[in-house]
Amino acid sequence: MRFVLRRRRLGQLMVVSTVAATINNFVKKTVAQTQVKKTTPMLETSTPETMKVMLQVNGTPHTLQIEPRVTLLDALREYIGLIGTKKGCDHGQCGACTVLVDGQRINSCLTFAIMHTDAAIATIEGLEQGNNLHPMQAAFVAHDAFQCGYCTPGQICSAVGLVNEGHAKSDADIRELMSGNICRCGAYPNIVAAVRDVLEGKKDAAV
Repeated sequence: MRFVLRRRRLGQLMVVSTVAATINNFVKKTVAQTQVKKTTPMLETSTPETMKVMLQVNGTPHTLQIEPRVTLLDALREYIGLIGTKKGCDHGQCGACTVLVDGQRINSCLTFAIMHTDAAIATIEGLEQGNNLHPMQAAFVAHDAFQCGYCTPGQICSAVGLVNEGHAKSDADIRELMSGNICRCGAYPNIVAAVRDVLEGKKDAAV
C-alpha cells in the first residue's frame, strides 16, 4: 500500500512540475513577443499608399484615390462603376476586358490605371451616339453576333478598334485581328459578318 501511495505521489509531482515548466515557457515567450512588438515596426498592419488619379472615361473626368497597382479594369468596374467591361481570365487571354484608349483597343486587365491619366478612355457604355447605337453595336444586333453576351462588350470594343486600325481587308483578316477575343458560345461567323458590315459601310461612306 505504501508503494502504491508513493508511486501515485511521484506521478502527481511529475505532472505538477511539467505544468509549471510549460507555464514558465509560455510566460517567457509572451514577454519576449511583447518586447519585440514594442521595438519592431508593425509592417503587417501598414496600409498600401494611395494616390489621386484622374481618368477621362467616356468624356467624363473621374478623380479616384487608388493604389498605384490598381488595374484599369478594376478602376473602371470597382471605382467608377462601369461594369459593362467584363473581367474574364484576368490574364489578357480572353479579351473580355477590351476597352479603347485614344481609339486603340487594349486589354484593361494588363495595364495600370495611373498609366492613362492623359488618355481618352472609351468603354462599351460610351460608344452609344446620343440616342442611337454605335454602328458596330447595331451590326452586332442585326447579325445576332452574341449569345450569352458576356464577351460582347469586349468583342464590340475590339471590333471598333479593328476598324480604326484600317488593316482588315477580308474575312480572313477580320478573323485574325479578332482572334484575341474569345467567344465560348461560338458566335464567330456572326461576329465576322457584323464587322464586315461596318467595314463595308465605312467604305461606302468614303466613296
